[in-house]
Amino acid sequence: MGRVTVRRPVVTYSRRTSRTRVDALAAEEPLELRVGGKALTVTMRTPGQDVELAHGFLLSEGVIGGLEDIAVARFCEGTGPDGLNTYNVLDLTLADGVAPPEPGVERNFYTTSSCGVCGKAALDAVKLKTRFSPAGDASTIDVDVLCGLPDTLRERQKVFSTTGGLHAAGLFTTSGEALVVREDVGRHNAVDKVLGWAVLNNRVPLTGTILMVSGRASFELVQKAAMAGVPVLAAVSAPSSLAAELAEEQGVTLVGFLRGDSMNVYTGQERIVSV
Repeated sequence: MGRVTVRRPVVTYSRRTSRTRVDALAAEEPLELRVGGKALTVTMRTPGQDVELAHGFLLSEGVIGGLEDIAVARFCEGTGPDGLNTYNVLDLTLADGVAPPEPGVERNFYTTSSCGVCGKAALDAVKLKTRFSPAGDASTIDVDVLCGLPDTLRERQKVFSTTGGLHAAGLFTTSGEALVVREDVGRHNAVDKVLGWAVLNNRVPLTGTILMVSGRASFELVQKAAMAGVPVLAAVSAPSSLAAELAEEQGVTLVGFLRGDSMNVYTGQERIVSV
């Protein structure tokens, strides 16, 4: 956890005066994911919960359906200038009988922290079929519970409060209980860490849960929710048009602009109730 933040000198200007101080920045480093020794993708992420990230990524790509599909996860050897292991290469061995990732899962071997689907050849390759369709999830969520989630998420963003430079994703019950909150420089990585936590704790499918994200709701985040069986995705900012289309197609309730006591519900309005 020592690399989650990096301290650097900065010159601060205010009202034509300046001072030099030390600022905390969110750490960003590459993580190479391998499956069976074969390089699969490189993602720029905030170090920490990397095993969760890997499990969540493979779940959201349809490679695995649960913890039993992974035999071993281990960091490979690799040292930095200080001679210490960088912990930036993680190799996962699939359980016997689990098919390896299809070629379309590869991200041209590089994924930035801002885009989790860059490099996929066609939109059809991104529309993965979930094993845990949320369409039949009859869970309902009270409006007041939803309105309280952004504040609860923000209270648990410990690194954001120090750096101001991280996205967050949180998994909640329909009563508003926080199950897990994760932060990362990449919004898709934060979600993968949350889903990976669910895999490692045998919580998949995530029936009766809400995935709350600190930014916008992209196509990929809806896809990740659907792949894990999450019935509700809520965001403090706007969804994209493709996100709304996919949410409707997959039976995901999509909430945007969740701020204060207001919100927009784009799909799955039947799950939102007001007592």
